[in-house]
Amino acid sequence: MYVQIVLFDGFDPLDVIAPYEVLGAGGVVAGGALTVELVSAEGPREVVSGSGGLALRATGTLNPDNADLIIMPGAAGRISEPENGSKIDTIPVLLARTMETNLSALMRKALDNPKVTVATVCGGSLALAMAGLLEDRHAVTHHMGMDALGATGAIAVHARVVDDGDLVTAGGVTSGLDLGLYLLERELGPRIARAVEELVEYERRGTTWHNRGLEAIAM
Repeated sequence: MYVQIVLFDGFDPLDVIAPYEVLGAGGVVAGGALTVELVSAEGPREVVSGSGGLALRATGTLNPDNADLIIMPGAAGRISEPENGSKIDTIPVLLARTMETNLSALMRKALDNPKVTVATVCGGSLALAMAGLLEDRHAVTHHMGMDALGATGAIAVHARVVDDGDLVTAGGVTSGLDLGLYLLERELGPRIARAVEELVEYERRGTTWHNRGLEAIAM
């Protein structure tokens, strides 16, 4: 299984590193059954995050025809502009700018490919939704962006991880750990996920919501 984690200018480092380390460890304990790579829409390059200028290197090119799983992180920075009126690149601005690039078309191609599962961490789902890619899909994002997510036509679900078939989304920044462990269990089985939990000394937390089963009636 080949996993690509997308880097873009202004990305949140923890959204990337948490699933990268969990999935990478899963690949090791599964005897190489999974590999993970950092990629960008533009190809190999140094990509600067939104956290103090920290940069990570994308070693490959985002390729929806080649990946089995593609993970889209959110952005790092302020939610709103300072009260003094100064202009900064807020998270919504960074996400909107990101989806004005070729990344939007590549993620649409990934979502249209039945062989690819797309996953997001934190504002990654909001970025896709702002580009019109998650209409009528169940998803979660950071709690501060849930109203904005719902306004795009996506169906906002309050859960730590939301599994909508070939779309798996996770909530706030630290949920990247839970996402990685859930994906290991889903794709490689609970033994692999449990082995990684023990290795990184972290137990998956929160609720995973699945788009299946009976609908709950109002009480």
